[in-house]
Amino acid sequence: MTGREGGYVVPADPPNAGGGLKKKGGGSRSWILLDSSGQEIVLDVDKYAIMHRVQIHARDLRILDPLLSYPSTILGRERAIVLNLEHIKAIITSEEVLLRDPLDDNVVPIVEDLRRRLKPVNGNREVNGDGKELPTQLDVEPGEEDDSPFEFRALEVALEAICSYLSARTIELESAVYPALDMLTSKISSRNLDRVRKLKSQMTRLTARVQKVRDELEQLLDDDDDMADLYLSRKLAGASPVSGSGAASWFLASPTIGSKISKASRASMATVRGDENDVEELEMLLEAYFMQVDGTFNKLTTLREYIDNTEDYINIQLDNHRNQLIQLELFLSAGTVCLSIYSLVAAIFGMNIPYTWNDDHGYMFKWVVIWGGIFSAILFIFIMSYARHKGLVGS
Repeated sequence: MTGREGGYVVPADPPNAGGGLKKKGGGSRSWILLDSSGQEIVLDVDKYAIMHRVQIHARDLRILDPLLSYPSTILGRERAIVLNLEHIKAIITSEEVLLRDPLDDNVVPIVEDLRRRLKPVNGNREVNGDGKELPTQLDVEPGEEDDSPFEFRALEVALEAICSYLSARTIELESAVYPALDMLTSKISSRNLDRVRKLKSQMTRLTARVQKVRDELEQLLDDDDDMADLYLSRKLAGASPVSGSGAASWFLASPTIGSKISKASRASMATVRGDENDVEELEMLLEAYFMQVDGTFNKLTTLREYIDNTEDYINIQLDNHRNQLIQLELFLSAGTVCLSIYSLVAAIFGMNIPYTWNDDHGYMFKWVVIWGGIFSAILFIFIMSYARHKGLVGS
């Protein structure tokens, strides 16, 4: 089916035995679309078709470009939520989710979770021979049906996935850092130092990534207007059907605008009926995952403090070794000075110069050697006592 802007829609591949997407020889597709009715479509369309479909600007779509480095962002637009959280690059509307790079190893579990969590409750039933519906294992209990708006359920899947991903990376880093630091403490070597240096670089990068997600959630929680922009169902319910008549026509079996408004009205009845500025439902959702990301950030902060403490301990050890070397150098220098004086006496008496006072005084050789040694020893003891008195060497 040909799109308006030259793109085309490719029906989704049937799930394999593991429930994942089946990759064809033509390479991975760019987008996967999942809607509230359980329909799933793999898309290969250009950016103009996407922009026309979800009514966003090119600068918003550019945030989802994997070739460009943009920080973690959650943007609320008139008809969509632009979501860029690490490897999760998605566009959420009140009725559908567009997820980029569905065949990426990190994105496949998110697709599976979206397929499971966004599937309609009545779509998980089997029919027996009498024509009656039988609940399956995946069916939701009547009292547990999630009446949250579609965009919140999709947003929750993305937040849960990114929080779990960052937490898993943190646990992996902790399991590698603590043994490396203990090994470095027991034996300071170039190999251990290089290993800790690499792990510290990984921790710094991971901390920056976690902090970006944390700051984005904190910024949303601090601004009620930004949170209100994420209530797409509320805005759709308050809009006229005429204003949404320009919705994209390249979606297969797309529901009518009237059914969208009706479904959105039912989904967000609790919020539409009251104050339009009530963001309590979304605030509780964001707070839950903010606390989870904040806990991961605190783990990394604790890990950073442990690394800093280990570095301080190693520096103290190295300073102690340097002090010991300085003391040894002081001992050797003092001994060298004393021996130099003793050698000077021997050199004077060893000069081949004729003199008469040595006649009949052969016993003087013995006393010169003895008193020269005593003087050198006394001088060495005096130098070391003076150095200990001044605190230059340990007592």
